[in-house]
Amino acid sequence: MALPINIEDLLNKRKVESNRIEFKTGWNPDKIYHTVCAFATDLENTGGGYILVGVEEENGVAKRPVKGLNEKEIDDILKDMVGYDAKIEPAYMTKVSPEIVDGKPILVIWVPSGLNRPYSVMESVVAKKSTPKFYVRSKSSTIEAKGEILDQVRALANRVPFDERGNEAIKIDDISGMLVYEHLKTVKSKLAENFISRPLIEILDEMDLLTGPQENRLIKNVAAMMFCEHPEKFFPVTQVDIVIFPEGSIENPDLMIEAPRITGPVPKMIKDAL
Repeated sequence: MALPINIEDLLNKRKVESNRIEFKTGWNPDKIYHTVCAFATDLENTGGGYILVGVEEENGVAKRPVKGLNEKEIDDILKDMVGYDAKIEPAYMTKVSPEIVDGKPILVIWVPSGLNRPYSVMESVVAKKSTPKFYVRSKSSTIEAKGEILDQVRALANRVPFDERGNEAIKIDDISGMLVYEHLKTVKSKLAENFISRPLIEILDEMDLLTGPQENRLIKNVAAMMFCEHPEKFFPVTQVDIVIFPEGSIENPDLMIEAPRITGPVPKMIKDAL
C-alpha cells in the first residue's frame, strides 16, 4: 500500500520524529516484530512508526546508497508476514510497501498505532512455541515492557474511548460541511465566521476531531456520529427504535405501536426522538 509520507523524508528523518523510524539492514523477524508490537501499542501516543528493511544505519542516519534486498527475499518476507501478523494479539495487520531507493528494492513496514491497544506478540515469531510479551519504544529502541511500564501498557486498554478513536474508513467526503457549519452557528463558535473560505479538514482539526501524526491524520469516530448524513455506514444499527404501549406495557404488553425508525447523525436522532 502507498505510504502517507515520501520515502526520502523517512530516510532523512524529515517530517517524522527520529524515534518513530527504525532502520534494519536485513530481515530479522523476531526483533522486527517486537518493534511492530511497540509501534502499534504506541505508549507515548506519537502515532506509531516505520521500519525500513534493507537500510543500514550509520550514526543514527541511513547509510547511502542503501544496501537493499533482493526481489526473491522480499517475496518470501511478504509471505512469511501473513503468519507472523497472526501472532499479534489482539488482531493487527501490518501495512507494507516495497520501495526502490538508490536503484535497490527495500521494504517499508508502516505501523500506525492500533485501535485496540495494547498489543502483545510472541517473543519468537519463528518458533513453534513461544511466550507472548508486550514491547514499547524507549527513545529510539524497542524494549520489553516490565514492571510499572507494563502496568501503563495494560492501562491503555481503557484509556481511549471509542468515540475518540481515529477511523481509517472515514474520509473527509463522508463529513457534511453543512452539518458542521450548522453546529458551529448553533453553539456560536467563531469558527463559523470564515467557515466557507477554509478547508473542512482544517476546521475539523481545530474542533479536535482529528487524531494521529501529521502525515496520517485520521477522523475521529465522533465526527462521523455527529456530522455524517449516514453514520450507519460506519456504525451498523445506528438508529432509535420507539415502541408505544397505548394501554401501558404492564397492563397490555401485546398492544403496541412501533414508531417509524429514526436514523441520521446523532443530534438529529436525539431531536427527532424527543
